[in-house]
Amino acid sequence: MNVRHSIIKWALCLLLIISIKTMNAQIETNSSAPLNGAQQSLVAISSLTATGDMANLKIQLNTALDAGLTVNEIKEVLVQLYAYCGFPRSLNAINVFMKVVEERKSEGVNDKQGKEIIVERGAGDNYERGRKVLETLSGAAQAKPAPGFGVFAPRIDAFLKEHLFADVFQSDVLTHQQRELVTISALAAMPGVESQLQSHVKMGMNTVITNEQLVEVAKLIEKHVSRKQANSLRNVLSIPTAPVIDEEMMVRISEIEILPEYLSAYSAILKEEASASVKLEPGVIAIFPMFQKETPTQIRIIEMYANKAAYQSHLKTPHFLHYKTTTLKMVKTLKLVDMGSMDEENMEEIFKKLN
Repeated sequence: MNVRHSIIKWALCLLLIISIKTMNAQIETNSSAPLNGAQQSLVAISSLTATGDMANLKIQLNTALDAGLTVNEIKEVLVQLYAYCGFPRSLNAINVFMKVVEERKSEGVNDKQGKEIIVERGAGDNYERGRKVLETLSGAAQAKPAPGFGVFAPRIDAFLKEHLFADVFQSDVLTHQQRELVTISALAAMPGVESQLQSHVKMGMNTVITNEQLVEVAKLIEKHVSRKQANSLRNVLSIPTAPVIDEEMMVRISEIEILPEYLSAYSAILKEEASASVKLEPGVIAIFPMFQKETPTQIRIIEMYANKAAYQSHLKTPHFLHYKTTTLKMVKTLKLVDMGSMDEENMEEIFKKLN
């Protein structure tokens, strides 16, 4: 009997050792893995929603569905984001997503709905449920009420615990890791929320989002939003920031004379092209058309591109090609004047007031 008992005990120990090694191997594999396609889409959707860039959001929503995110997972992302970037941008994003889903259905694309979203609130003390979720995410005890803001404004503490961390974060349509990736991406995309970003980076790491993956998030924020906002995340990670002003940044003044009979048509096409370039191309910093008041056919355009690669990419876009081909007969003279900045260090400050 003792021998049999010893064998069973030995077998259980061996099984436990194998299980621990397997779990450690999985953690090690995950820790070195880059963001997969679905995770990259979470970053893109969250950052574009937070900045209100609906044109590029539509593109990334299609990419997200193609990458394997389900309809309900994306719904949960957009609902969660109301807590970080407000109802208006969350609702705008949901309306864009509705159109994307309808368009894909009309084209015969059958996207996976995913796990059912439960709308009913959970039973019991919602504040306590939310407090426990926050303890799990933060890895630290959470006082009731939260010190500081929770004592000063108890209702906001209740909203955070009872709704955000209970109703929203407890929904299992998204994992805690996915939710923190969404939150970090949104906060990194918005100025003025560095302290919240720092807190959620710590929570994200507690859900086994790795430092390497966060570095990749910063690169995606730079791609979809701006280098300046990507640097806010890099500062939190204590890694080198990228210069906001690229050494290869191109600044150009286009001096154009338009044939008088085409002035109205040319102006309309130029406005459309300039707007699309700035909205859709991260590498286009500015395209600012002007005309001389005394001679309206004399057009001047200030063009700023992040670097030469961004300029070359701009030349291949559909909106630029449309502009170039349709206005060719309207242009009497064209002169391109490349410029250099006399004060690169303060260039960012010069344009800050336009925000």
